[in-house]
Amino acid sequence: MFTQVEDKKATLTDKLDGRFQFTQKGSSLKTELMAGVTTFMAMAYILIVHPSFMRVAGMDVAAVTVAVALFSALGCFAMGYFTNLPFAIAPAMGGNAFFAFTLVAQGVVNWQTAMGMVFISGIAFIILTFLGLRELVVRMMPTNIKIAIGAAVGLFIAQLGFKSGGLMMIGDGSISLGSMSDNTALLTMLGLALSFGFAARKFNSGLLLSIAIVTIVGIPLGMTKLPEQLVSIPPTLAPITFQLDILDALQFGYISFIFTFFVGDFFSTLGTLLGVSEKAGFLDKEGNLPNIHRPFWVDSLATTIGSLFGLTTLTTYIESAAGVEAGGRTGLTAIATGLCFLLCIFLTPLIVIIPAFATAPVLILLGLSMLTCVKRLDFDDVTEFLPAFATIVFCAYTSSISNGISMGILSYIAVKLLAGRYRDIHPGLYVLALPLIYFFAMK
Repeated sequence: MFTQVEDKKATLTDKLDGRFQFTQKGSSLKTELMAGVTTFMAMAYILIVHPSFMRVAGMDVAAVTVAVALFSALGCFAMGYFTNLPFAIAPAMGGNAFFAFTLVAQGVVNWQTAMGMVFISGIAFIILTFLGLRELVVRMMPTNIKIAIGAAVGLFIAQLGFKSGGLMMIGDGSISLGSMSDNTALLTMLGLALSFGFAARKFNSGLLLSIAIVTIVGIPLGMTKLPEQLVSIPPTLAPITFQLDILDALQFGYISFIFTFFVGDFFSTLGTLLGVSEKAGFLDKEGNLPNIHRPFWVDSLATTIGSLFGLTTLTTYIESAAGVEAGGRTGLTAIATGLCFLLCIFLTPLIVIIPAFATAPVLILLGLSMLTCVKRLDFDDVTEFLPAFATIVFCAYTSSISNGISMGILSYIAVKLLAGRYRDIHPGLYVLALPLIYFFAMK
């Protein structure tokens, strides 16, 4: 009997390996599943943050919470199955804030019209992906900028960790040291010690274990809030399903708002794909991700379909780097993350107890590890290094991946023209510069 069970287990593992090829990529079934859980725990905050933003926009919070869990799960499943890459998908931070606080809370439009704008931007993504223009943008970008995106994303991730862990106070245009005597900062430092210790010992499940330990230690200190119940029945999606107003969103005066949704997610997704792929070793020598059109298709369709069910732009999540650091190399990591989101539809009270200070050390460690890509930059040519530097700095200090990439491209064009090396510039970059200039002008 035991032999039969072992044979069935081996057969399932072999079938999964044949489909996802994790052995060929130096991974294992256990590693992929653990990496998926690690990615989920690093981004579980979206289950709390996104609904709280949508509350400001006047949307049904319970329905939004279920929608986040359900469509994040479906997006991760699609990403894992169709691309075989360890990238997770969920509602984009930044786009949801623009939706709730800039458009709706300030009375520019109601949430139904704003959701119509998200739908239109999703259709634009689909069209550009179908025409191959998104992949073209990647290929015509300078190699040094694509390399620098990895470091830029790393600093961005580390900044998120320092902020959520209470080690730095970041906001209102200033950065200051947090209180080192505060329990949040102390638990973050405990998590850092555990994370770095496990990493030094090359323990693949160390990130997940450090999150669990810090979460548990926070219970007697009153920092981790235990739920009143472990399981809940999911509410209906009816209050937010098919409520978007596409016709009203088509007004000419709303073009700049739609453009903001579009550009922000375009470069955020691009930056995440290239940055995390750099860490995973997926990029070729030109800094391109083979078959990048596949994840582009997934996020385009996810955004369009998600808007029908009351979700803002869905994008590839930067916290996917947590799963990559934990050893995830295939789509099984994304699928495991999706399963965690799916369980959250019923186990939300249990999942959301993971505090920000428990995942902050993981983000800091990831950010540090992603800085190694700068050694591939050409420091001898100022026309190549300066745009890469601009990409890193503007991403880090404006807390925006799209700002960093956009400024990197514009500075590349400017410095090459000033140096009289206009032949180095791909003709398509001149065309791309026009909407980027418009993007900054609208800020």
